[in-house]
Amino acid sequence: MLKLNESQLVKMAVTGKIANPVRFSTFELDHEGRGHAVPSVGGIVYNVKVGDPAFGWRGDHIEPGVSLVFDEEKRNGGPNRAFNFLSCIGNEITVTTGAAKGAKGVVTGIHGGVEHVIADFEQKTLEKLIGDEKFLIRALGQGLQIQECPLVFCYNLDPALLKKMRVKIKAGGGLEVPVTHKIPSAIMGSGIGHPDPGSGDYDITTQDAKTVRRLGLETLRFGDFVAITDADNTYGRHYYEGAVTIAIVSHSDSFISGHGPGLTTLLSSKGGKIKPVIDARANLGKVLGIGRFRS
Repeated sequence: MLKLNESQLVKMAVTGKIANPVRFSTFELDHEGRGHAVPSVGGIVYNVKVGDPAFGWRGDHIEPGVSLVFDEEKRNGGPNRAFNFLSCIGNEITVTTGAAKGAKGVVTGIHGGVEHVIADFEQKTLEKLIGDEKFLIRALGQGLQIQECPLVFCYNLDPALLKKMRVKIKAGGGLEVPVTHKIPSAIMGSGIGHPDPGSGDYDITTQDAKTVRRLGLETLRFGDFVAITDADNTYGRHYYEGAVTIAIVSHSDSFISGHGPGLTTLLSSKGGKIKPVIDARANLGKVLGIGRFRS
């Protein structure tokens, strides 16, 4: 049984709305100079869910399910930044207005740049949404600590979810964490260097097809828990030999140079205190029974 500081955590209500789909330019150029005109971030996505492949969609940075925001016009304003920061993976969401009022969902990802919070709902709920609803997130998780592992830093993670992730405490204050893939920090791109691991995400660069195949990244799915090796996210995102960061796949692949599937930080230690263990079951959808894994 994990010993967490749950009694000290602050649980807050934050409210958001659906972020309208965004188009950034007429054509966006990929890393080989070719233009693409395809769907991208935002909106209500009916047919892409947690558990689906992160590759192969005719789109760019696709966010599965529903994309939420507090203020579309002031995405970098204090209230919108707080909405993005306070919402943690695994938090419960309630639709508070409209035909789907009362329906429940789950926070599944956080996407930096556009500052979206990504949510999973049942298909019947998605069909009722029209885009002007309001959503209540019972935000809990920032400030989370594992008492047995003081050198493991936690971000963006609901404590109830952490308890379900089948992590194990190891001798000496270490943590064994199930993951589907190990990703070398050398191929991390957009978002690296950002000083705030408690918000947004950073991308795997997937422009080298041979590396993608060698690492088996083509099998990545939305919601996969993954390990980034030699990556420290304790006080920002950077290379650090021996460090390990555990993250979750939040958005899809991208054709843009320096971009790819987005990873939201969950756990990080630069002191060798995280041991990732490969486990095909390490996916948010399987752990919570959501997305493609709803019964």
